[in-house]
Amino acid sequence: MKTDIVVIGGGAIGAAVAYYVKTLDPSTEVSVIERDPTYERASTPRASGGIRRLFHLPENIELSNYSIPFFDEFAETMAVDGTEADIGLKKNGYLFIVPPSDRDVLKRNFEIEQRLGCNVSWLEPDELKHKYPSMNVSDLGTAVYSPDDGWLDPHGVLMGFRNKARSLGAQFIADEVVGLTREGDSVTSAQLKSGWRIEADHFVNAAGAWAKDICAMLDIKVPIEPLRRFEHYFESQDPIEPLPYLKDTEKLAFRPEGRGYSGGVPTLNEPRGYNFDADRNYFENAVWPALVHRFPQFERTRCLNTLPGLYDQNDFDGNVIIGPGADGLGNFHMLSGFSGHGLMHAPGCGRAMAELLLKGEYQTIDLTRFGWQRLLDGTPLREQGII
Repeated sequence: MKTDIVVIGGGAIGAAVAYYVKTLDPSTEVSVIERDPTYERASTPRASGGIRRLFHLPENIELSNYSIPFFDEFAETMAVDGTEADIGLKKNGYLFIVPPSDRDVLKRNFEIEQRLGCNVSWLEPDELKHKYPSMNVSDLGTAVYSPDDGWLDPHGVLMGFRNKARSLGAQFIADEVVGLTREGDSVTSAQLKSGWRIEADHFVNAAGAWAKDICAMLDIKVPIEPLRRFEHYFESQDPIEPLPYLKDTEKLAFRPEGRGYSGGVPTLNEPRGYNFDADRNYFENAVWPALVHRFPQFERTRCLNTLPGLYDQNDFDGNVIIGPGADGLGNFHMLSGFSGHGLMHAPGCGRAMAELLLKGEYQTIDLTRFGWQRLLDGTPLREQGII
């Protein structure tokens, strides 16, 4: 079997690549290999769905500046046969809160965000208390609010990209890549579990938390590890005013969801590995105390569901690795290592990868600094402040 482009991994990232390839050049054949079309353990449906412009690195801000307006029009853009792709978009804002010790870092980020055209507001503690009367602001130094940001339904985004890409002619193959064949500085084919072999001009590693396993087939080591995190659904017995998506420096992150809230406290101290066990004590031990400290109304709270999922954690610097260059390979492209930011940047990175594949260069957003070269140079490119 022969195609132009093989995308390994059919989550939101891989499906976005397929969509943009077929949009930018309908004549290009693209095949997406996804071993589990039910997406039972895929990272996308287990994500929190936050979309925000609050970053430090210009590349991440630009990716958000592209992706969030794209999500605004997603339902219509991804419509197939007149049926729109509902993603439950909620533009209820994003709020970063920090103690006095992190005030300067947040200020620098705020100035970068303003310079790049983001609609952001600086809130002193008294302004924060006025806006959110239930919040304990006694230990806070300041906050930044982005009213045009919010959250969406991750599964809706995945299926929207997938269905639209298929309608444009992209092929989604329910199979598993078990081997890659290399000749010189190129990958020539992928061996599938079914016994099929598929040849292509380009291969994209969009396998997310499983990206290192794909790299291992070529004897390439990559600093991307599966990192378990929990998404909890919980309800407060006492009323709280409407809230945005809130994050702090202690990694508390939550947002309204239906009658309650969705969120948690991800930790980088979690052992790396493919662990889908749900720790029923984690909410009570790590999340609940942080919630109660910030909003006393959470004293009476019920956690009704805990959903484990995996970050494709880039332990080198926490940002995506995009493009060719791994072990000198010119047609094997990384698109993994998002470390929790993949869904919100799927449109921007999907387009960037499609441009790289079809034009040989970035045309919309220059993501050169996120390439493989920084690993070779030993120069990590990290976010500053809340990540």
